[in-house]
Amino acid sequence: MRFHRVKVPTQEERLALTNMLSQRVARFLERRGLLDRDAENSYRVFEQQEEDAMEQRFGHSITYRIAMGPHQGRKVFTLQTVPPRADPNEVGQAAKVASFSWHAGVVAEPHPRDKLERLCRYISRPAVSEQRLALTANGKVRYPLKTPYRDGTTHVILEPLDCIARLAALVSKPRVNLTRFAGGFAPNSQHRALVTPAKRAKGKKAGGFVEPQSVVERRAAMTWAQRLRRVFNIDIETCEHWAGQVKVSANIEAPVGIKKSLEHLKNKASTNEPGALPENRAPAQLELSPS
Repeated sequence: MRFHRVKVPTQEERLALTNMLSQRVARFLERRGLLDRDAENSYRVFEQQEEDAMEQRFGHSITYRIAMGPHQGRKVFTLQTVPPRADPNEVGQAAKVASFSWHAGVVAEPHPRDKLERLCRYISRPAVSEQRLALTANGKVRYPLKTPYRDGTTHVILEPLDCIARLAALVSKPRVNLTRFAGGFAPNSQHRALVTPAKRAKGKKAGGFVEPQSVVERRAAMTWAQRLRRVFNIDIETCEHWAGQVKVSANIEAPVGIKKSLEHLKNKASTNEPGALPENRAPAQLELSPS
């Protein structure tokens, strides 16, 4: 099994595929009883049924309605400071049909790892940026958008309680995977071992059992030292004084051992002994600045 390079899809092909996906998703939700078709107007509407508190938060979040407070149900206050822009269907590599969008303007080769990393960071980015979150003079939450909407909206103004309700709607349900794969990359696919670098799969693959993995293949994930450097910019493998390579000799996971080690380092710092860790080893906490 191999991957083959294909030509960039045309705008007609992108629109056709997006329309097919939107129809299939809508029919699936209709079969599950989550959507109801309006035969007279040929569009689907949500069924009127009792919803719990979290489902109401979800609905208000995706429709830009106020979720909490005396103005519940009204449109969220927004600022439109730039002129509206053209429909993305007319330019670029994007296609949009019935609130479904598909973008085909980004390509990455397997060798430029920095570009692949930027793409992965973009895909896995959080829903809210703390750096752009601020308080107004009257105590409301102001959130500037990274990219203006098509109608020119650049800022969203929320009540503090409504902002907390929207943050609660972002909390994922327990024991639910946030990233899901389909097709050949799905966990139960018989072709998964043939198309993934680690060659991991469940059960059998086409033609027989999955081949035994080596130690390198089983431990293809990043080490804790690499994760600390990637996430918190803490490099524990390089000496701060001599810039030499440092080898990790032990990994302490027991709470009692961690407590003793931290107390020992704290005592070293109080006596200015060499080898003590600096006070701040993590990024500074960001605070909301009033404006």
